[in-house]
Amino acid sequence: MKSYRKELWFHVPTRRAFVNITPQVTKCLVESGIQEGLALVNAMHITASVFINDDESGLHHDYDVWLEKLAPHEPVSAYRHNVGEDNADAHMKRQIMGREVTVAVTRGHLDLGTWEQIFYGEFDGRREKRVLVKIIGE
Repeated sequence: MKSYRKELWFHVPTRRAFVNITPQVTKCLVESGIQEGLALVNAMHITASVFINDDESGLHHDYDVWLEKLAPHEPVSAYRHNVGEDNADAHMKRQIMGREVTVAVTRGHLDLGTWEQIFYGEFDGRREKRVLVKIIGE
């Protein structure tokens, strides 16, 4: 069995954003040479997420509004975690959206559904963060 590991680095200039990382993960798969196996993609930070969904701007807007209702950024004084920080909401948003995804690799391709894309979700941006891509298989 072969194993491939790569870190993708992101610097999102805004507090929150959704970045389609499917092309970067696909490039990793090509570099790996693996034809059959699994690809794990996970955020290596507790205020960021990796998830799979549709790449549609209305949906991304709806996610942003929904997450802000569930875990509003303001008032930061409402959170106990915000001692010297203002990102407690980002931790909660990450918990809702998830840490990682696993995608089957079939005949050298990511085995995604028709509209599925892989996204990096940033909830406390403005600094560098990384995503791990780990691919195993033959």
